[in-house]
Amino acid sequence: MQISHLLADRSVDDVISCTAADSVRDAVNKLAGKRIGAMPVLGPDGVKGVFSERDVIYRLAEEGALCLDRPVAEVMSSPAITVTPETTVDEAQALMTRRRVRHLPVIANGELCGFISIGDLVKSKIGEVQSEAEAMRTYIQSA
Repeated sequence: MQISHLLADRSVDDVISCTAADSVRDAVNKLAGKRIGAMPVLGPDGVKGVFSERDVIYRLAEEGALCLDRPVAEVMSSPAITVTPETTVDEAQALMTRRRVRHLPVIANGELCGFISIGDLVKSKIGEVQSEAEAMRTYIQSA
């Protein structure tokens, strides 16, 4: 299954994002307010990086609360590790595992068209396994 299938019923307008100039404090408030773990950092020419709760934790451990007044650009993970709509779920899972990330911006023609999490991929795989199991049960019952 391709990532495009996961994005079929989603709008890119629903993706929560921030800019590189936003303060870490404002970005953290946005993450907390939306109860999400990460968001893409957007600029005039596309995705600049990904800002996640991990980025904040690492900076807090290094320098304490002073990091909250820094711009997101100084804390975000950059460059962003991305996928395309044509990337398969298995390829995206392997990439997340290899690069140790939990969120990926989806880029088509140089522009953000979605944002996926490891949870999205796991849900997709569980649905696939359940469908296969149901097909097997039906086959066995009809044999």
